[in-house]
Amino acid sequence: MRVAVITESFLPTVNGVTTSVCRVLDHLRASGHQALVVTPSAGAPAKYLGFPVHEVPALAYRRFPVGLPTPALQGILSDFAPDVVHAASPFLLGAQGIAAAKRLGVPSVAVYQTDVARYAARHGLSAATGLAWRMVKRAHENADLTLVPSTAAMRDLEAAGVQRLQRWGRGVDTALFTPNRRDSPGAVQLRRGLAPFGEVVVGYVGRLAPEKQLERLRALRGLRNVTIAVVGDGASRMTLERALRGMPVVWLGQRSGTDLADAYAAIDVFVHTGTEETFGQTLQEAHASGVPVVAPAAGGPLDLVAHGVDGLLFDPDDADAQLRASVATLAHDAELRRRMGEAGRRKVRTRTWDVVCEELLGHYGTAIRGAQRVPSAQL
Repeated sequence: MRVAVITESFLPTVNGVTTSVCRVLDHLRASGHQALVVTPSAGAPAKYLGFPVHEVPALAYRRFPVGLPTPALQGILSDFAPDVVHAASPFLLGAQGIAAAKRLGVPSVAVYQTDVARYAARHGLSAATGLAWRMVKRAHENADLTLVPSTAAMRDLEAAGVQRLQRWGRGVDTALFTPNRRDSPGAVQLRRGLAPFGEVVVGYVGRLAPEKQLERLRALRGLRNVTIAVVGDGASRMTLERALRGMPVVWLGQRSGTDLADAYAAIDVFVHTGTEETFGQTLQEAHASGVPVVAPAAGGPLDLVAHGVDGLLFDPDDADAQLRASVATLAHDAELRRRMGEAGRRKVRTRTWDVVCEELLGHYGTAIRGAQRVPSAQL
């Protein structure tokens, strides 16, 4: 199979979209398929696992490259002659790629990953929210199949009238993220620095951005015997440092690979604060690491956290009180943390990237079989 992956984000930018795309490409290579990548210009490698990477013009917004429509895109697709186009979190670039695929008679699969409309509102672009949503809706309506990561995202798209929807979640590397890493030298050393007097370590992993609502961690001020570890970087770093000044917060910066896995292994409770996640990949990584999760009862976490079983969900409308109470409950009960951590690990042990990417190949097949080939002269 020949797969053209058009992604709004790719290396060196690190986020959920990039991670998902890279895992898909890893699986395509291991399975003997061919692929190419089209991505906004941001210093991407010329190749990934031997697959060619084409950069197109982009503008930067809050450190995030936004791909611009380009007439070269249809030529790139035509030359590659894909069996299917995979549009990851399609917006400007992805929408153009889906339209080009339609003109070429190539089926397309759109992967819904980013709530662009709420993202625009959160970044002070409320006037553009309606336009952003219309653009996203149009991109997905033109695709032969849209893959949706969560129940909440499915409801949003169904309410908007988008059809041809299927669920497709995300995988997790259960070999990298594992409770066994707690005894690794990196995790032991990090733990020693974070909790020299046996403190309970509450951790967050992800971008430091307004939509992550990390200022909610202020609710944990004054909790006894608790240290907060923040893994990640982003435009909100300085703002958050001011908001959390005086609290026992350790800023660990961006981490990846074994360093990231060691960070998960060194914490006792994972906290996610944002309400705008279409999925929540870091929650799965925490579960794989045997760490209980505290998250808002909104968006992707509703599918990922079983309240009282592998974590605790708090009402985002009463976030300060409930977030604090949830963390306090887990911080003061080591046995509860152990039980919930084990339950989380059991939940994700079969959600490996190999399993999830095999599901994706099945979705490609569905799109290829069901695509309505429309001659370009009719468009």
